[in-house]
Amino acid sequence: MRILAFETSCDETAAAVVEDGTRILSNIVASQIDIHRRYGGIVPEVASRQHVLSIVPVYQEALDSSGLSLGDIDRVAVTHGPGLAGSLLVGVNFAKALAASRGLPLFGVNHMEAHVYANWLAFPTPPEDDSRFPALCLIVSGGHTELQLMRAHGHYQLLGRTRDDAAGEAFDKAARLLDLGYPGGPVIEKAALQATDRLSLPRAWLPGTCDFSFSGVKTALWHLINREELLNQPNLAANAAASFQDAVVDVLVGKTLRAAEDFGATCILLSGGVAANSSLRDRLSQDSPIDVFIPPRSFCTDNAAMVAACSYFSGGPASPGGPGLDVEPGLSL
Repeated sequence: MRILAFETSCDETAAAVVEDGTRILSNIVASQIDIHRRYGGIVPEVASRQHVLSIVPVYQEALDSSGLSLGDIDRVAVTHGPGLAGSLLVGVNFAKALAASRGLPLFGVNHMEAHVYANWLAFPTPPEDDSRFPALCLIVSGGHTELQLMRAHGHYQLLGRTRDDAAGEAFDKAARLLDLGYPGGPVIEKAALQATDRLSLPRAWLPGTCDFSFSGVKTALWHLINREELLNQPNLAANAAASFQDAVVDVLVGKTLRAAEDFGATCILLSGGVAANSSLRDRLSQDSPIDVFIPPRSFCTDNAAMVAACSYFSGGPASPGGPGLDVEPGLSL
């Protein structure tokens, strides 16, 4: 089965063609990072307008690079939530029009579930292989931080989520406090490499739950870097960045390993944009007593190949031509 997929949930316009859920024939991503960097964050209206400009050339490049024609496509898949409403509308409406014009089935895909299936792109298994289940999924991105127990393809149990800031959002805010730039994750990680010392920051463990909270450590960072006795400390920004990264990673890894033990997980699946962080990748791999699957960094950030893989393995709402599919900005997994 050859699936043409689209992803426009935030600030990447992406299209891909994937065969049988794991064989990537093309995977094209047009990023808007340079556009939004000047604002220090995503501007929804700017993002949706840029998707309108990019969707046709990205689609055409994905189809051309695959070596196929539209007549060779068996299914169209598109992210319909969660995400920015205006951005989602561009991808969903384009996919609906394309599917309707060719009478193709259109599958709506949950963006968070698509991130999980980046692990099937990187580590393929056939649909009937259930050896990874139950799998503990740590989904960490700019908008979401969740622990989901995946019992089978398409079947999830929410164990815990952030009560305030998501991990990626916390990195963005910390980078802004330290005047390091945008996006926060990469610049915090880069600055941390130059650290010569660590500063004391709290960890919100929320005992008895699988939930996360990163708002407090962000506030603690603000107080820390504004303490009079630290204002002239050499290398303050790098040391603060490393300390903040340690605090976030400690909680992510610690709570994930505890949940994996408590719920008898066979393996851990890491996914989402923050999964590109080297400290998180290394700590989780080193500390876990069970197998940890971590996609290459190119599959951690938003892309359409993971949307196609999710559609193949997990299914989702579908209809010929997709007239009833709509965006769901607050869609949960």
